[in-house]
Formats: sequence, structure tokens, C-alpha cells
Amino acid sequence: MLITQSKWLLILLWASVSSVTMAQNQSEAEGFIEDSHVGLFMRNFYFNRDFRSDYGPGKVAQEWAQGLTLSFRSGYTQGLFGFGVDTFANIGLKLDGGAGRPPLLLLARDSNGNPENEYSEVGAALKMRLSDTELKAGDLAPYNPVMAIATSRLFPASAQGLQVVSSDIPGLRLDAGHFTSGNDVNSTNRDGPLKAFYAQRDASSIDYVGGWYKVNSQLTLGAFAANYADIWNQYYLSAALNLPINDLQAIGLQLTAYHTDDSGKSIAGNINNTTWSAELAYSVGIQKFTLARQQVHGDEPFDYLGFASMPGDAIGFLANKAQNLDFNLPNERSWQLRYNLDLVSFGAPGLTFMARYITSEGIDGSHYGGGAYSRYQTVTDGSRWERDLEVAYVVQSGPAKDLVIRVGKSAHRADASVQRVDLPSLDETRVMIEYPLSF
Repeated sequence: MLITQSKWLLILLWASVSSVTMAQNQSEAEGFIEDSHVGLFMRNFYFNRDFRSDYGPGKVAQEWAQGLTLSFRSGYTQGLFGFGVDTFANIGLKLDGGAGRPPLLLLARDSNGNPENEYSEVGAALKMRLSDTELKAGDLAPYNPVMAIATSRLFPASAQGLQVVSSDIPGLRLDAGHFTSGNDVNSTNRDGPLKAFYAQRDASSIDYVGGWYKVNSQLTLGAFAANYADIWNQYYLSAALNLPINDLQAIGLQLTAYHTDDSGKSIAGNINNTTWSAELAYSVGIQKFTLARQQVHGDEPFDYLGFASMPGDAIGFLANKAQNLDFNLPNERSWQLRYNLDLVSFGAPGLTFMARYITSEGIDGSHYGGGAYSRYQTVTDGSRWERDLEVAYVVQSGPAKDLVIRVGKSAHRADASVQRVDLPSLDETRVMIEYPLSF
């Protein structure tokens, strides 16, 4: 059984107090105002989806928006306990996106389902630090394998609750949280639901605890446990190994596994799902070649928070999450080939390229016993694939230093039985221009 929220918060705080002698970060606090930071982040996002299937909306979905985020991060007050506050204000402006088009989650929608011309929101979190342990309460964006807030639209999502993060013990980073509501990527509703994405069921709260342990410079281990109230318990283990061969070459191996069981009132039905991935990467100079395998064992999909992000390129997450597909349907087996290139040696520092292809087979939900995932019962021996291309450039110097231009092209296709119950086949284009400013 998962440790209750109140108990593990006390355990983490106790660990911080008992290890004050090992970390003295708070004793060096510069002050609430003296160490504060003000930033303005601008993101221009063009998003186009061309549905290539009779099972989809049958039209082109397109949105183009400009986002502005003004943030203030205070420093910590001096003393044994440091106190501070983090705040943000978002303004979204519609540049294109007409009524009647399928939503792409860049723009907020009015009561009639039409895109708003402009929308805004503000949020804040109080924070306290003791040694190298932080407690935050308010609008937060946790990012870990059991609750990773999405950042792939105009604004990131957020969740409302408590989070404790501690790095007091050398090599160990602990992370625990308790959340009671959410705010999706295109919403200004702070008391929105915490929804299981594929089950489409709301949890009244989410609790998790876990962490990362860096054994040495080559090996990192991860373990987490989470409870979505009355939906599931989810457990996570990972190991990431990096083995340098010489100054130019290295081999990386990453193993990731999740196990999910229904819990409490089981409002999504019976769940018994184990999903794992294994990723092998070979880096040589400016190039990286990756091969990945992912397998779902269960008659329901591997599921997660509705506005979560499960990026395959990040350490600790499932390998075959792509731009559009998760490759997580019942009993799905998938392979990935990926190529990354940094063009610094070609005289273009800051310019990178990525290409990947993922293909799957064996999607079968016909043995599902009934519940929130019943729509997948019609799929037997389903298959699909996705191809992603991305070029990104980060300006290295001058007035536009740190400006990022990112262009992505994606296509995916699936057989008819999968398209009827999941994302239909489509071609997609995303263009993002991001410019961070610090004051």
C-alpha cells in the first residue's frame, strides 16, 4: 500500500532536518528581493493537422497563436527556514483558428466551442526551504515519471497542490506530491479535473512519492509510486547506464517499467497492466543512433494523467512516446529507430536534426473484461506507425541570443480498427519560435 500523504511529507522533512550538516544552501540565501528573477517568455506556435482518414474529422485542423508568459521568482529569505513566492501571468492571442475546425489545444474555447481571440490567467506558489529541501504549495508543474505536466502547447499545464523536493542526501533526489485539481494546456480553469487520459475518468486527488539515485557518473536508478484516487496505483522502476568508449564514442542503455493496478472504487474498471521499454543508443561525435523496444502487457492501454507529457527523449520515461502516438494500446509491441545530429562540426552551432520511425503490431483489446477501456475490445491484431522529423536552431549570440526556431513534420498511419477508437491517420506540421528574456 502506498504511504499516506501526511506521513511521507513528514518523512522527507525529517530527512532534511537530520542532514542539515550535509547541505548548507539555505545558510547562503541572498534574500527575497536580492535573489529574485523576472522573465518574459514568448512562444509563437503554428500547428496544422491534415486528417488523412475517413475515421477522422475529415478536414484540416489549424491554429496559430502567440503566447506571452511573465514570471517572477523570488529568492529565499535568510535564516534557518527560507520563504519565497513564484508567480506567473499568461496571455494568449489568436492569430488564426476559425470556428468549426477541430481543436488543437493551442487556444482556449468559449462556451460554444469556438476559439477565443485572447485569453489570460495568473498563478502563484508559495515556497519554503530548509537546507536543500523545498516545499511548494499552489500552482505547480511537477515533472516525473508518474506525473509529468505537459509543455507541448502554447502554455504548460499546471496542477494545484503540494510538492516536496529534497536533494540533501548526496546523489539522491526525492520528489513527493499531493494534488487535488488541474489546469489544462488551453484552459484558465484552475479547479479542473485530474483526468486519466485514456480512461476519461476523474481522480479526486493524486499522490506520489519517489526519486532518483545517481550511483555514479555512469548509472542512475529511479523508483516512484503513485495513487490516482479510486482509479489506480502505479509503480515505476528505471535504470539508465552511460558507458563512454573514448572521447568521441559512448553507449547508453535505458530500461523502464511501469505496473498499474486498479484501486479504491475502481471507477475505470479492472486494470492490470505492465508496460516496459528498453533503449540502446550509440553516440559517435556529433551523431547518435538509437534502437528502442516497447511492450504493453495488458488488455487495456498504459494510461496516465490527461494533460501529462511522456517524452521518449527524456531520461526515465517510456522510449516510444512520439509526437502524436504513445504506442501504449492493449498488448501493443513497438520498435523505434532514431537518428540525432548536431551540426556544430559543419559550422552551424545550435543547429540540430532528429529523425525517427516507430512501428507497432499486436494491438489486441478483445479480451478486456469491461470498463472505461471497452472501446478497444473491437481491435484485434492492430498495427500502426509514426514518422517524425525535426529541425531546431538556437541563436548562439547577439541581440537574439537563445531564440529558438523549431520545425517539426510528422505523419502516422493506422489500420481501420485502430483508427475507429484512437487517433486517426494524419500529417502534421508544427512551427515554434521561442524567445526567453531575463531581467
